[in-house]
Amino acid sequence: MLYWFLKWIALGPVLRLVFRPKAYGIDHVPEVGPAILASNHLSYADWLFMPLTLTRRVTFVAKAEYFTTPGIKGWFQKKFFTGAGQVPIDRSGANAAEGAMKSAMKILAEGELFGIYPEGTRSHDGKLYRGKTGVARLALESGAPVIPCAVVGTDVVAPTGKVYGTWTRPVVRFGKPLDFSRYAGMENDRYILRSITDEIMYEIMRLSGQEYVDLYASKAKELDKEKAKQAEREKAEQEKAAREQAADGPEQKAS
Repeated sequence: MLYWFLKWIALGPVLRLVFRPKAYGIDHVPEVGPAILASNHLSYADWLFMPLTLTRRVTFVAKAEYFTTPGIKGWFQKKFFTGAGQVPIDRSGANAAEGAMKSAMKILAEGELFGIYPEGTRSHDGKLYRGKTGVARLALESGAPVIPCAVVGTDVVAPTGKVYGTWTRPVVRFGKPLDFSRYAGMENDRYILRSITDEIMYEIMRLSGQEYVDLYASKAKELDKEKAKQAEREKAEQEKAAREQAADGPEQKAS
């Protein structure tokens, strides 16, 4: 009930009025039955704008901590995330990945739409990174079609690492459903999982127009941080050398 209240009365109308998001390919999303919406991930606002363009509910999995924080703050936090179409990771699994898979399978078994970001984390530089194979395993185990999706412009509205963004009109594009039933029973073959995942990421790239990098986003972030640190060290060394040279100048003149 809260989900529909937020979508149609409280939050949704405001987002539509202010940002006027555009959507293409909505007809590719089935009106009934389970489906996996696999999207790129540019901003924390992605999970607001993509479901906003559809009449059906889209559910994502979120950290269990969002639903278990004690006190009044935790109560409101739980209500908000639940109402916004998110469910906690099933902690009965051996790890977070298995827990997320269990939660996703429950949603799809109920004939609902499940949203997933194959990259596993937000892109820090606007590029599209290598997808994790969980989306492929989910498609094979559930038998649900995968609908590639691209959200464009949310990194301008709500850029990563910044409090405020700038106005733009977000665009959401849905591609044709991808059917992987030909690989039924092969969910334990890592080569098949990688092939399926790459096919999904290619379609997302085609829809989003992003530059693709065959590297996991988390690894790319680490490398960029290390490059930034190295650049700072080199700059500090150059500044130190410049100060020492400036200090030696007067002494050389005096001699």
